[in-house]
Amino acid sequence: MNELFLSELKSVDKDLLQKLVLIEEHVFADSAKEPVQTEASLDSLELIISQCIAIISEIESPLEKAEALLNELYFQHLFIDRYQTRWPISAYSVAKGLNQRAMSPVVKAALVKEIITACGFETDLVFIPNKIMVRLCCDEQYAIIFDAITGESLDWTELDVRLDELDGDPGEQELKAIDDSVALVEHLSALKNVLIHEQAFDKALTCVDVILSLNPDDPLQRRDRGFLLHQLDCFKVAVDDYRYFVEQCPKDPAAKILKIQLEKIDVGNNVLH
Repeated sequence: MNELFLSELKSVDKDLLQKLVLIEEHVFADSAKEPVQTEASLDSLELIISQCIAIISEIESPLEKAEALLNELYFQHLFIDRYQTRWPISAYSVAKGLNQRAMSPVVKAALVKEIITACGFETDLVFIPNKIMVRLCCDEQYAIIFDAITGESLDWTELDVRLDELDGDPGEQELKAIDDSVALVEHLSALKNVLIHEQAFDKALTCVDVILSLNPDDPLQRRDRGFLLHQLDCFKVAVDDYRYFVEQCPKDPAAKILKIQLEKIDVGNNVLH
């Protein structure tokens, strides 16, 4: 793994959007020499920001300003969308996703955060059970928490229900901003699954390697790395990851199947490619 790339990925001096671009360049490095196309340009981001700023510039109330900004962004700039069973690979590209208005959840959350922050609001990403959402702070007392894909906000009742699903005492729950690493792992995991579906196993393996650099020895990611290495005919290396997964997650149904298979395999008869 490139040490410079990892240091930039963990740097506090780069924002989430910059890190997503770094990941895109790293995973799709063999495509980097292709001619730059219109849909791969981020020029439209500055235009969106300037138009959003113009819309809210004359509004005094922070809440009204925030509502006008979200309305401009989701309806006038066509950010409103619905969840898909599987996002296309282009949705994981920052520029292509933006220009095609088909962005995967983390890419869209990062772009929305970038736009709203540029419009003068304090903005961060928070984890509400099952998904990452955007929190727009109108002032010291009021914040809007909304789904970046749909633009739909949570009311306080729904937020309380969601927070009850978290571990610990609900009365002591504090909704903290998530670290970039959490969003990056979420993004990489989803991209990995799409690449596996497309049988782009080498690129999926790159995703897993980056995830493991952020979350070393995650047993599920080690299992997936084993699978990908197996698909790429690197079976001897894959066995180590399979065994690690079986040892760490013995009750997992997949681990039970792998354990039986590993017991039948004579690793010495397999050739490492």
